[in-house]
Amino acid sequence: MLILNPQETRAALPMPELIQAMKEAYAALTLGKAQVPLRSRLEIPPHEGTTLLMPAYVQTGTEEALAVKIVSLFPGNPARGLAFIQAAVLALEPDTGRPLALMDGAVLTARRTGAASGAATDLLARPDSRVAAIFGAGTQARTQLEAVCTVRPIEEAWIYDPDTARLEAYLNEMQPQVSARLRAAQSPRQAVAEADIICTATTATAPVFEDAALKPGVHINGVGSYTPQMVELPPETLRRAAVFVDSREAVLAEAGEIIAALREEMLSPEGLTELGSVAAGQAPGRRDEAQITVFKSVGVAVQDALATQVALKHAQSFHPQAKRQ
Repeated sequence: MLILNPQETRAALPMPELIQAMKEAYAALTLGKAQVPLRSRLEIPPHEGTTLLMPAYVQTGTEEALAVKIVSLFPGNPARGLAFIQAAVLALEPDTGRPLALMDGAVLTARRTGAASGAATDLLARPDSRVAAIFGAGTQARTQLEAVCTVRPIEEAWIYDPDTARLEAYLNEMQPQVSARLRAAQSPRQAVAEADIICTATTATAPVFEDAALKPGVHINGVGSYTPQMVELPPETLRRAAVFVDSREAVLAEAGEIIAALREEMLSPEGLTELGSVAAGQAPGRRDEAQITVFKSVGVAVQDALATQVALKHAQSFHPQAKRQ
């Protein structure tokens, strides 16, 4: 069985190809060509941790993918010098169940999450978008920036994080990787004032920006909240925006801002459109230049399954063991 370390996993997941794979993944989910049960959740109270089990089987045209991800989220890890997210992904041969590869799940999760926002941005954001805003300066925020810059010619990106040391490290690391000029925002309002595209990748429990600060026609990717208690986006924004989701079933169960907006009658389940419908050509995306669009993602295993296929393909170019599978 092939084993990919973090560096190999990253190299095997080029962003442009991964973004296309996420479009295919969401289309397959919406078209009923994927079996993706709601993820099993195991709480570990003594350590305030959560472990999730995420299996998926996907068909896209003549291709198949089968994978299982185990991901753990332990908020105390950074203080111990460990990453907040610990994960592994097992790729299986779809017609036999034979284990093919074990990949670094944290890297794969971060990159496929960024690629999901890249797919949504490509399908929903205005073509002339030039300014981005990123909330958060962690691992997920890095791939959000990379993905947005992949699908739109971003010239300037405002980064906001209350931890100034982490923000500075982000700017130093990411500036050489993108052509956009990166700027540290002193406040959420400054970050979003001119933003055409906003990505939120935080662990917030309250909205990270004010609805009134948004400019018309902005596109927003919300990827940080994944429990009913976590909230990044204002309910007022959800009330007036066209809201797209990765999985209607998943966000209704797990997305804090969606649950809150439904409870406050600012949103209805019928107002949620799966991004896969847009990717498959079954539903329109943006309707006009002034419309605000929101993509809310909690993550679904169909993303992991198709990401493993991209990784297996590219691993063959630098990992001799892959050629013997």
